[in-house]
Amino acid sequence: MLIDRIEASKNPTKHTLVALVENEPGVLNRVSSLFRRRNFNIDSLAVGTTNDPTVSRMTIVVDTSKTNAALVERNLYKLVNVIDVQDLSAVPAVLREMALIKVHVADNQKRSEIKQVIDLFEAQMVDMTPNSIMVELTGNEEKVDSIIKMLEEYGIKEVVRTGRIAMARG
Repeated sequence: MLIDRIEASKNPTKHTLVALVENEPGVLNRVSSLFRRRNFNIDSLAVGTTNDPTVSRMTIVVDTSKTNAALVERNLYKLVNVIDVQDLSAVPAVLREMALIKVHVADNQKRSEIKQVIDLFEAQMVDMTPNSIMVELTGNEEKVDSIIKMLEEYGIKEVVRTGRIAMARG
């Protein structure tokens, strides 16, 4: 559903910054050191290469109740390896997070109940053993939080989340 894929930040204190940086060794360390030196807290950080192998894209989520997003942006521009920075919080953007959730399965009845939850959230079952199921889910943070809450009653063994990734629309 398209409406589900178009998100504005529902939490106005969480700002999503996207930084294009040179894809070179040490750049991530320089960015994280900047955050440490300035005492900025990172809620999430996702990094990957772009269609240009010389450029990486960092999606950084900061809590603006503790740190001004414009101040973070200005400080990022001071780093030599930073090419561009955008604050996507005020523009239409698609925001996503991926999670892998390993759930304990006690018996076949519980397995079928867990499959119903997986289907309800349009998630995928990516691994199954006699006593566990691994679920993959992509969606906004609220969707990930919701499925985790529903699966807790079955016994979650492990959760891995990517943190937010984002792209401006258009």
